Amino acid sequence: MLWEKTLEMRVTDNDIKYSDKILLPNNVSFNEQRKEFIKNLDTIDLQAVPGSGKTTVLLAKLLILEKHLPFEDGSGILVISHTNAAVDEIKKRIEKYCPHLFIYPNFIGTIQSFVDKFLAIPFYANLYKRKPYRINNEIYNEKMNKLSTIFIKGFKKEESNKAKYFLNTYRKLLNNLRITPINGREVLTDGFFGKEIAVKRPSRNTKPQNYVDWSLQEKERIKEWLFCLKNKFFKDGILCFDDAYLFAMRYLKKYSLIKNLLQSRFRYVFVDEMQDMDKHQYEILENIFYDGGNSKSIYQRIGDKNQAIFSEGEVTLETFWNSEDRNILNIDGSCRFSKEIANVVKYFSLDGRSIESDSVHKSIKPYLLVYTDNTIKNILPKFAEIFEKYRSNNKIPHNVETIVKAIGWRGKAADMEKITIKDYFPEFNEIIKYNKIDYSSLKEYLFSTRNDVNGSCLGGIWNNILNALLKILRYEKINDHGGRYYTKRRLLNFIADQHNELYQEIKLKLFLWCRDIFTGNSNAIYEEIREYIPKFLSSFFGKDQRISKDTIDFINSGNSIENRQEGNTIENRLIKNPNNLFQYDNINIEVGTIHSIKGETHTATLYMETFYQGKYESQRLKEFFKGNFINGDEKPYVKQSLKMAYVGMSRPKYLLCVAVHYDHVIDYLDEIPDDKWEKIEVK
Repeated sequence: MLWEKTLEMRVTDNDIKYSDKILLPNNVSFNEQRKEFIKNLDTIDLQAVPGSGKTTVLLAKLLILEKHLPFEDGSGILVISHTNAAVDEIKKRIEKYCPHLFIYPNFIGTIQSFVDKFLAIPFYANLYKRKPYRINNEIYNEKMNKLSTIFIKGFKKEESNKAKYFLNTYRKLLNNLRITPINGREVLTDGFFGKEIAVKRPSRNTKPQNYVDWSLQEKERIKEWLFCLKNKFFKDGILCFDDAYLFAMRYLKKYSLIKNLLQSRFRYVFVDEMQDMDKHQYEILENIFYDGGNSKSIYQRIGDKNQAIFSEGEVTLETFWNSEDRNILNIDGSCRFSKEIANVVKYFSLDGRSIESDSVHKSIKPYLLVYTDNTIKNILPKFAEIFEKYRSNNKIPHNVETIVKAIGWRGKAADMEKITIKDYFPEFNEIIKYNKIDYSSLKEYLFSTRNDVNGSCLGGIWNNILNALLKILRYEKINDHGGRYYTKRRLLNFIADQHNELYQEIKLKLFLWCRDIFTGNSNAIYEEIREYIPKFLSSFFGKDQRISKDTIDFINSGNSIENRQEGNTIENRLIKNPNNLFQYDNINIEVGTIHSIKGETHTATLYMETFYQGKYESQRLKEFFKGNFINGDEKPYVKQSLKMAYVGMSRPKYLLCVAVHYDHVIDYLDEIPDDKWEKIEVK
């Protein structure tokens, strides 16, 4: 058979030398562990330590396979990663060497884009005879928050009010309403907890006096209303990201042929950063491409179970990584950090697994910075001083790109007496860390400067302004000729087609607004755009009547919005320190959460312990700091703390510092090995 013939493909040493020249520095080659993975064309898992270059070895394999594209049977390669940034990195590094890899029948994209394109959108179109308007959490949440205006036929006013009151009382349910297949049936779930919704009456302290205890019949009517609400969203084409997986699973269940078609389409399937997949993502990939071991696809999963910080409580990656029916390859050597950092980080792994240092970097023993309530704000300056000390003696080279970051688990906490990132760095603003596309006010769109997918700050501002205009069109119920919400592309195409004489004018306005916001003139541009909006609505859409209250609130809100903890306005919060930078002499230290730096490599990293679920890291991980490995399976939150510490401490090439409170380590400080840690009490 032709299929069997193609499976005889082999990767040779000459093939690997070809990839060496493209991906590695001069006179550097892949070692034997890495070569073993590159040559392997069977269904396997690759378990690799931080800084091991697992994405690089995947790129090497893709470079080699690309030389055989297109495959003679018409099949291709599927590469799935977790984020758009990871996909962009793949394209950036090898696209110019791979003319066939980035075109049909191959697909390089995120798990979400794969599910949308090949499963969710086709099944939705089959049901509703049109594509969904948007699969997007921001727009879904925006519509969900306008519940008070939604009328559903067949329900009495009192029933509707009770259903809306139930959702608004339990706010966590509001934006996380899902329909989920559980045990063969579709049930309404709270996406926040992933559990079936149990309708219950609000407590006596919150319910209106005229509401009596809800009967069983009333509870069932509330559930029916919620189902109808969700289906109304479906009919309107408004889907959240999780909805796409519902449609995908229904598609696979109804049309079993789809699985076979996808296996035939993609001979090789590579999933990078597998540990970051949620349960529903994992199950879809396993269903299609592992298929109980019967798949025609070669299915390779790549990742590190110790870094599974994005799939908490959903699926235990360490369990399926040790599955008996999977072949597992390992890469134990890290090219990122020295043996001194490796010898500390290894104790914070889930299994006490050794990490070998393949790095040529000069050795610096990790620092344990011990502070008190009075000295916590001296931690960042002390970290900067240590960094400068080693840069001065050239143990940290001057001729490398300098990335210095300070990170912690929790940016804020409900209990203000507990230590979070803000206690180390009071200016910290957690709102800035997310690459959001949707905000609640015009000012936030203009002042939340971010890069676009190509890394352009001007491009990010351009997208923010257009997204603000799209939000106004939704508030004004202005849709395109097909009755769909406008997208950025459809809006600009509409203006070019229907108002060509004004097209160049609005493009020039957008450019000038972007330029002036970029150069710090945001307040003036806010006033200019605010005055332009009525003209925008009338010139392009003939809307001469008064704009809606929602639009007015959107335009004007933010003038007096303050951060209660800091007393700063939006402008001050987002313009004064847009990158959460702590500056000390000539050193810039970016402050962020552990989640925000996943996958990064730093010159130096400060790990700041914070409070989470009753304890701090140095309390919960006492034995690990002492250099002992214990099984933490039975201890609450030990696994989560280990994975956070492992990810955070494995970022730096040269310098690792960890900040802990004196009261948390006083009973075992002397037991922390001096040969592994340089201990300093911060004055």
